[in-house]
Amino acid sequence: MLARFAAVALALALVCSLAGAASASGVDLGRAKDQGLVGEKADGYVAIVVEPSSSLIQAIVRRVNTKRRAAYEEIARRRGASLDAVSRLAGAKLIERAARGEWVTDAEGAWHRK
Repeated sequence: MLARFAAVALALALVCSLAGAASASGVDLGRAKDQGLVGEKADGYVAIVVEPSSSLIQAIVRRVNTKRRAAYEEIARRRGASLDAVSRLAGAKLIERAARGEWVTDAEGAWHRK
């Protein structure tokens, strides 16, 4: 069991590299996080922190989450793990890697600055 989660953790390194998503206007996930508009959630996905948000920010969040879900599904399929387990492990890793001052959620979904 531990070996399975270690393998999942290694696969999640690839997912973490998918954390950014560039857009035509030059605003990407990193900038949106830097501006406090978007944050990492414990469930492995990003979400909008500040409402109302622009259609550009909404599009970035949708695009990133779509890519992440596809990656999580593939990892879960290959490793014989549940989608929820993979996404939550990724969420923990992404929150751990979040820069100081970025918004993240706790397990209950409350936003906090790291």
